[in-house]
Amino acid sequence: MTDIPTVPLDSAGAVRDENAFDPQAILPFLQSRIPGLADGPLELRQFPGGASNLTYQLTVGGREMILRRPPSGTKAKGAHDMGREFRVLARLNPHFACPKPLAYCEDTSLIGSDFYVMDKLTGVILRRDLPKGVGYDPARARQLCLNLIDTQIALHELDYEAAGLADMGKPAGYVGRQVSGWSERFGRVITDDIPSYDAIIRWLAEHQPADSARPAIIHNDYRFDNVVLSPDDQMRVIGVLDWEMATLGDPLLDLGSSLAYWVEAGDPPEMQAIRMQPSNIPGMLTRAEIIRHYEEKTGRAIPNADWYYVFGLFRLGVIAQQIYYRYKLGQTTNPKFKAFGLFVTVLAQVSERVIAKSRV
Repeated sequence: MTDIPTVPLDSAGAVRDENAFDPQAILPFLQSRIPGLADGPLELRQFPGGASNLTYQLTVGGREMILRRPPSGTKAKGAHDMGREFRVLARLNPHFACPKPLAYCEDTSLIGSDFYVMDKLTGVILRRDLPKGVGYDPARARQLCLNLIDTQIALHELDYEAAGLADMGKPAGYVGRQVSGWSERFGRVITDDIPSYDAIIRWLAEHQPADSARPAIIHNDYRFDNVVLSPDDQMRVIGVLDWEMATLGDPLLDLGSSLAYWVEAGDPPEMQAIRMQPSNIPGMLTRAEIIRHYEEKTGRAIPNADWYYVFGLFRLGVIAQQIYYRYKLGQTTNPKFKAFGLFVTVLAQVSERVIAKSRV
């Protein structure tokens, strides 16, 4: 197989019972905020991805929009802030490839939570595996990988002050806050069937680098399934989704978080088992090649790359454990969350192997 002639566009399915609501309840609000919005017909569907905020496709009179709302159950303090995500998109949209937000509603009486609606970006989203029967040849896979990284670099190089986003976060002390903050979050959601992360947390705290002298806008969950590719050219990024955790901070932590998702072809079976994107197909860069490319394009040296990678693995482990904790408490019944305990365990094992070999 040499190329992808056609990739199915990302599509929504039936709404899960635990996430259902009546779209008619929000129609008057939306019509008051979105000029020319029709009375109907209404259709609500839900995207299968999204282990954090919930994402729906809302169709009103043929117009397709995306609705985002928080999950139910235990939530980390400051997480799932729909109003903040809406405001970030409103200011970022003129300067970077992201959806245009349309309306934010803080009235929780309508569907049981606040929510916002944005324009839908129609395109291709690559998830764990490429569609059956198609594939990128190695040259195109490599170029797709470079396009993905270069889009993240473009975000990191964006002048956030000129974009009106200087109040988006506090870069000073960012690294320390991330290490302590994620460590505290993990401590609040520990269950008795996952390994200890104590040694990993100590290593991160003892070896944490100084804050970058060049802070940037960081996405904080940048990976293939948060990127929309053009339906006509599956090599071109037309938009980046899921800005829930975006802030100002050290871009190398953002890179480390992306590397945590990057399972390459030579990784062991347990890592392949938790792979979430097609980063292992022939032609895709290795993590080491991604780091070198990032250094060359940005002029940022990364002598302690192991630290940023382990931080990314740890942070991803905390996120997975927060979701697994909600599942264990019965606050969500999504069956795919049952496997998140294994996910947390493998991330700990990988972190420990990297630390054992690291020269940081």
